[in-house]
Amino acid sequence: GIKVRTTNENMQAMKDIPALWERFFAENILIKIANKIDDEILMIYTNYEKDFMKPYDCILGCRVSSFENLSADLVLKEIPALKYALNEVKGILPNALIEKWQDIWASDLDRAYIADIEIYGRESFQTAPTEPKELQILVSIN
Repeated sequence: GIKVRTTNENMQAMKDIPALWERFFAENILIKIANKIDDEILMIYTNYEKDFMKPYDCILGCRVSSFENLSADLVLKEIPALKYALNEVKGILPNALIEKWQDIWASDLDRAYIADIEIYGRESFQTAPTEPKELQILVSIN
């Protein structure tokens, strides 16, 4: 996929992440990704400097069956097998997503800060922006 390094300090991620999504669709990144396993789009939060308030990478892309024949301008990230806490998001985006992340940040989860993943099904992008969406957030835990 494509990547941005951001932080939640000074609300920087609220600028960087929407810009990443805009670029993803404007440049038809989904079409450029070879060997896709399915039509799900993943947002991976990884390479945390420390915790959710310090810099981290956001990678927007898809699962692939292999790294062969992938465009050189795309970012590749292999996620190790991890233990995850599943969080369901239902509502109008981005507000429902932001609220869920705020709940996660305020929770007592023993977070691993290795790779947290938002999973967007195809239907997430086939309905009107004002219609409720459903997605999942997998938060890596110890």
